[in-house]
Amino acid sequence: MDIKKSFVVLFFVLVVDCNPSPLADIVVDRYELPKVCGREVQTEDFIRYHFNGTFYEDGKRFDSSHERGKAFVSQVGLGKLITGMDRGLQGMCVNERRRITVPPHLAYGSVGTGGLIPPDATLVYDILLLDIWNTEDKVQIRTISKPGICRRTTAVSDFIRYHYNGTLLSGEAFDSSYSRNTTYDTYLGQGDIIKGMDEGLLGMCVGERRIIIVPPFLAYGETGHGTKIPPQATLVFEVLLVDVFNPKDDVTAEVTEMPKNCTRKTVSGDYIRYHYNGTFQDGTFFDSSYQRNSTYNTYIGMGYVIHGMDKALQGLCIGEKRRITIPPHMAYGEKGAGNLIPGSAVLIFDIHVIDFHNPKDPVEIRVTHKPQECNTTSEADDLIHYRYNCSLMDSTLLYSSDQYDSPSVTTLGASKVIVGLEEGLKGMCVGERREVVVPPHWGHGEDGAVGVPGSAVLLFELELVQLQKGVPEGFMFVWLGDIPDPLFNALDLNGDKEVPLEEFSEFIRLQVKEGKGRLRPGVDIDSIVKDMFDNQDQNKDGKIVEDELKIKDEESEQVRRDEL
Repeated sequence: MDIKKSFVVLFFVLVVDCNPSPLADIVVDRYELPKVCGREVQTEDFIRYHFNGTFYEDGKRFDSSHERGKAFVSQVGLGKLITGMDRGLQGMCVNERRRITVPPHLAYGSVGTGGLIPPDATLVYDILLLDIWNTEDKVQIRTISKPGICRRTTAVSDFIRYHYNGTLLSGEAFDSSYSRNTTYDTYLGQGDIIKGMDEGLLGMCVGERRIIIVPPFLAYGETGHGTKIPPQATLVFEVLLVDVFNPKDDVTAEVTEMPKNCTRKTVSGDYIRYHYNGTFQDGTFFDSSYQRNSTYNTYIGMGYVIHGMDKALQGLCIGEKRRITIPPHMAYGEKGAGNLIPGSAVLIFDIHVIDFHNPKDPVEIRVTHKPQECNTTSEADDLIHYRYNCSLMDSTLLYSSDQYDSPSVTTLGASKVIVGLEEGLKGMCVGERREVVVPPHWGHGEDGAVGVPGSAVLLFELELVQLQKGVPEGFMFVWLGDIPDPLFNALDLNGDKEVPLEEFSEFIRLQVKEGKGRLRPGVDIDSIVKDMFDNQDQNKDGKIVEDELKIKDEESEQVRRDEL
């Protein structure tokens, strides 16, 4: 504020007299001042104000902008107002109220005007200043707050979503996006909004708050807008930028965590399970798989998810974490998705890949240790004892044989374990250790199992502890070499032409001991021998004679029984 002008105004206040007649100059009474005065009226400024005009002598009103319901607009200091008003309005603040007493020679003099103002009338103007601007004014930007990290700023041709409160310079509200509970969405620099906002919204970060002050000629000018924005109104917008993108934007991905070992990456056609947190650019949360305690499962590149995600899910490793930013034209577009995702929203997904596979994947076997001597390996019908850890591909342990007192036991080929594990247990030596990756179509499939999620890839760490060679399905005993000929004579150990159960049992045990025959492993020996004996003792007299003895032929088309 100019010191000389300030002195003059103060002087006017000091010389106020209860009966100022006759007056040599105007008298200014600043009877209500705002707490903050950002700007004072100067010569050549335009102002918008309300007033009541009365005669000093009798207090009779001769004019009022309030009665007309429309504020008065004029330029100060260039003779467009009576001289007393040109002087009396100098140094005034928006929302200030002052009373200006104007002597006749600084008003309408000895002539008066149009019968409304008589000659030699002293006039009193009660003023409320509503607005100030100048043709040299520019858009004013005041940053209220700014995020610590700003990845990009708004530029011409960007599409933005923002919240705002709009007020006149006097503080009177005219509009708010918050009251509608929806952002204002627009392109920048294409004339879709007033010029001052097109300029004031440039260079903003998502999450930034600004005060943007727009002079009338960069807003709605002489016509105003609707019923709430009068002509020649300076507009004040308090803005929060919620979102920004450009129609040319592509999906972006930032790797936040990469596993040490990555032997394979996702491609189109793979089936993936991943966790995610979904937010908008301003950090507002909209969805999370973690909250549901269930991964999101989908095929890649086949249109089952939004286009941007379909693209971003390619080239990922198991265990990798990424932040994926998807512009709306590659997400849910202008319409959004229900009440969850507004139109034209940029989506940010923080994802963690749990596993992936391809429907054509075989069981993957990696030998981590093999003993130097490996003469016998596991195969169908063998009884095996093995240790295992079963985990998801993110190392989440599901089951372990260490939870029990002894290793797990199974007969290969008996369909007692999942097919993929069966494959992984074949061809092992005692003491051998393996890592076996079992895709879900070799495991528990889409439905999963108790403790196993649907469509989960499983990792087994295996160690073969014990191996007992088996016999073909339907047999309890097989010969490992030539069958004694004649067989009955070999069975009849005491040569009495008949073989009771005890003699039969002694013979079978001797063949197993000498490595000439093999019993089915995992079954009680006495029970097996008794079944075999009963099968040969056709007349059920408790002994076998030569005519009853028969040898099972593996090529026989008869129903297989537990025979010699």
